[in-house]
Amino acid sequence: MYRSQYDTDITTFSTAGRLLQIEYAVEAVNQGTCVVGLRGNNFSVVCSQKRAQSKLAYHQQKLFNIDDHMACGISGLTADGRVLVDHMRNECLNNKYVYDCPMTVGRLITQMGTKAQKNTMHYGKRPFGVALLVAGYDKGGPHIFESCPSGNYFEFHANAIGARSQSARTYLEKNYESFKEFPEAEEKDKLIEHAVRALYSTTKDDTDLTMENLTVMVVGKGCKAHELTMIENQTVLDKVKDSEASAPADGDDAMEVDQ
Repeated sequence: MYRSQYDTDITTFSTAGRLLQIEYAVEAVNQGTCVVGLRGNNFSVVCSQKRAQSKLAYHQQKLFNIDDHMACGISGLTADGRVLVDHMRNECLNNKYVYDCPMTVGRLITQMGTKAQKNTMHYGKRPFGVALLVAGYDKGGPHIFESCPSGNYFEFHANAIGARSQSARTYLEKNYESFKEFPEAEEKDKLIEHAVRALYSTTKDDTDLTMENLTVMVVGKGCKAHELTMIENQTVLDKVKDSEASAPADGDDAMEVDQ
């Protein structure tokens, strides 16, 4: 990316009215690992693909347990993400100690937005080069929040962040309305399957999702935030890959129409 005299200080606007360091932080997120999150009536799901720097390296963790009712996925600079995850865990612990109740998801995200925005206001600091996709469940029901490097935060029915996330968002836009129509007994399994299917659409062209590099976390009604086991990952992947293999290709549909 082009460098200029305006990108060395976060408090200096360029002649076009842009804060270039924030744009660099957003670009770091866009090149990070894809994270997918969605929610239904009673559950929230977040999933991601664990990446390794080389064949000799272990997979980097991208999903973290924040509290019993909250999980988080990060995309961007992993070091910055760990700093924010530790801060979120401390805030949840302090809230339990002071108020003797779990912290609401919206309140925590508001504090994280303030923390991220402060780094865009003071000389000598830089924005956090990471975005958070937080899945939680509280008295208001299930939630999916995104927190951006600029300090903005948004709530979604479903969302995806990171590299090649547009294909996942396209899938979610087509199917998110059905997420609230699942029977309660099947809702968790259906949401997990949709999340993995959206993630699979971002990786099937160059890499393969396996039970080792797939990570899924679920939280919801009567269900503490937890990560699925490798066996559960394989079960979901088998369903997704079988349905992808049985689906007709676009070219086959076109041939049938021409005939």
